[in-house]
Amino acid sequence: MAEPVALTALVLDTAIGWPTALYARFGHPVGLFARIIERCERRWNRPERPERERQLLGVTTVCLLIGVAGGFALLVQIVILHLCGPSGWPLLSLLAFPALAQRSLFDHVRAVANALATGDLGEAQRAVGMIVGRDTETLDESGVARAAIESLAESFCDGIAAPLLWLLVLGLPGIWAYKAINTADSLIGHREERWRAFGWAAARADDILNLLPARIGGAVICVAAWGGWRTMIRDARKHASPNAGWTEAAMAGALDLRLAGPTVYDGASHHKPWIGDSRNTADARDIERALTIYIRACLLLWIIAGAAAWLL
Repeated sequence: MAEPVALTALVLDTAIGWPTALYARFGHPVGLFARIIERCERRWNRPERPERERQLLGVTTVCLLIGVAGGFALLVQIVILHLCGPSGWPLLSLLAFPALAQRSLFDHVRAVANALATGDLGEAQRAVGMIVGRDTETLDESGVARAAIESLAESFCDGIAAPLLWLLVLGLPGIWAYKAINTADSLIGHREERWRAFGWAAARADDILNLLPARIGGAVICVAAWGGWRTMIRDARKHASPNAGWTEAAMAGALDLRLAGPTVYDGASHHKPWIGDSRNTADARDIERALTIYIRACLLLWIIAGAAAWLL
């Protein structure tokens, strides 16, 4: 039996998450990646540089991130295994679990549901604004609920399924290299003029790393919900992302709800296609249903991680 590093990391994340006291004192490990990205962007992504040059410097940024995150994690893993041998797996789990987001994602989405349940739309808008990039000030109850559910579904992939897969495949270097690339995509992997060239490598690398996890994540949600397959298969490709649509469409089908659709970012309207073909009104009860499916889906990932520990 292989050491249950991934399963233990999932359990640790669920049990304690990233403690508030640690966050207040030290921040989160991905904060280091963000600082590297921001410094590279300020120095290299200057508008006077030719587009091709900015694109190559973006590739350099991605390589630097992989070297820092994956290289350092590889060194740490080698040292632990050299000093402790197979008995070092609990320490590897302890170092891996901060890259997972089961607990934090649940807590953030539950806060939105709680605010809506008490009729506090302003607090619900504030809470959902912490996990989505769209403008939330003008969202009604249904818009807030759908935004929370969409974020829950999409983040199931890049917050849990994908880092777990890369931990299983490549160990500690895999999970932290993935988190570095995913952080870069969220910060610079945009289509706006400022980031299009410089963020191209981050966006493409993130697409590649999420290709398999997104589809596994969508299937896991469907299994957890006992449904949603037809909507997932039909609507997954309606999303602008080649990956995010799989978990979002699975959740839409599971809840018999329409997600995505027109939205507003930075004051500008974006006419996204609808995912799902049923109602587009949602409330706190729909968020609770989505969280129930989410918990079941996470437990299925626990089973997969446990099985990997026995079989690999």
